[in-house]
Amino acid sequence: MASKGGGEEEGFKLVVAVSLLLFSLPVMCRGSIVGVCYGRNADDLPTPDKAVDLIQQHNIKYARIYDANIQVLKAFANTGIELMIGISNSDLLPFSQFQSNADTWLKNNILPYYPATKITYITVGAEVTEAPSNESALVVPAMHNILTSLKKLGLHKKIKVSTTHSLGVLSRSFPPSAGAFSSKHAFFLKPLLEFLADNQSPFMIDIYPYYAFRDSPNNVSLDYALFQSSSEVIDPNTGLLYTNMFDAQIDALYFALMALNFRTIKVMVTETGWPSKGSPKETAATPDNAQIYNANLIRHVVNDTGTPAKPGEAVDTYIFSLFNENRKPGLESERNWGLFYPDQTSVYNLDFSGRGAVAGMPSPSSNGSASGFNGATKTWCIASSNATQLDLQNAVDWACGTGNVDCSPIQPSQPCFQPDNLASHASYAFNAYYQQNGATDIACTFGGTGIRVDKDPSYDNCLYMTAGSNKTGAGNTTAMTSSSSKTSSSSSRSLSRKWAYSLIIAILLRLLC
Repeated sequence: MASKGGGEEEGFKLVVAVSLLLFSLPVMCRGSIVGVCYGRNADDLPTPDKAVDLIQQHNIKYARIYDANIQVLKAFANTGIELMIGISNSDLLPFSQFQSNADTWLKNNILPYYPATKITYITVGAEVTEAPSNESALVVPAMHNILTSLKKLGLHKKIKVSTTHSLGVLSRSFPPSAGAFSSKHAFFLKPLLEFLADNQSPFMIDIYPYYAFRDSPNNVSLDYALFQSSSEVIDPNTGLLYTNMFDAQIDALYFALMALNFRTIKVMVTETGWPSKGSPKETAATPDNAQIYNANLIRHVVNDTGTPAKPGEAVDTYIFSLFNENRKPGLESERNWGLFYPDQTSVYNLDFSGRGAVAGMPSPSSNGSASGFNGATKTWCIASSNATQLDLQNAVDWACGTGNVDCSPIQPSQPCFQPDNLASHASYAFNAYYQQNGATDIACTFGGTGIRVDKDPSYDNCLYMTAGSNKTGAGNTTAMTSSSSKTSSSSSRSLSRKWAYSLIIAILLRLLC
């Protein structure tokens, strides 16, 4: 009877959800949008008028700029393009100190051009937790002052206020369901998330799968970064399947938000992209790979696929960047993220509608190989010699706990207990998780403490498993007791119902919109 009641309760929840969905159609049917970031850190760019003409020629309806430059605001007037403007980190102090500074700024920088220039978002600071001089304590007070100014003008429902972040704001992003915010940013994040929830503003994140591949090519496959993967990465906690890093990183953020009980905040991707040129060591920075990433990204976003944890959920996304910017510091790739050269010619062809195929789509290119360790060769996952003891211990605790690895072989008197050191025990646990989850690239990351090898690490009677021919996480359940298996089965059914209901709602959205 209890089981039946639970089913009826779930069914009732579905009816309520569908009813709310029907009432919300005008808002929800807008779908996901793709915009472009118009950075101007260069000395050879066309005038703002010409840049905006270029944006219009390619039927781009959304743009982001990083300041409130008067000439740029004028150039966007009467175009219908929805514009995100910004307040730089260096200007946060005066905005956070005095309400009058925010009032004056809006009076001088917004009112003269609005609504002819269709400003829809103001970003207060950018990636402040990554800045050398950490201004994070200034962000939320500045946001409150900007919001108060907007309320005085009656614009707070038309212009949303938020701030952007790098993925470094998370301490863990794999598996996605274990996504967690870094505790060192807690003093900043708590009031920020409360502000976003109270004002229905999005959490803005800059996501770059390119950097994940460039910095760890042995743990991240190029196919996975480019939306080209033919295999899935399995989240062992939810059973959700991931075919690209973009979705996995977004879901990690959603799970981090849910862990803090912020379930209504939407995620917006304010920067993502792929460079078309790099230094000799940046072999993946090519026009072909940039075209593949951005073309697949656009199709993925505008099709309203959502993510595995949020099927059908709109993910508004801005591609970085409109132009190559020759004054940006750093490696060669930093100056080559543009979709266009300064002379306004295309770096590569790109269909912003997301409906057409890109002619002659090339195969991913990175030094002759796109899949790294992927292939017929058997591989194992072991602990990195560069990992700290603390990081290893945290990773082992996770693998033997949440990761559902059978760690009995590394217990005293068992075949893999000797040598009795953390690196050896971590290697066994890492490999067990890696093989049980299909021996995929990302299943050996462990926060950077795992590395893949093609030499069997087995010794004496301690045998390291290898993946079977079937790509499945079923192996995770083999070490569970009968009791825990029943609990897991019940939990899985509950999760399956929830994901099924989410999928039904997503399908309804697709049909009704």
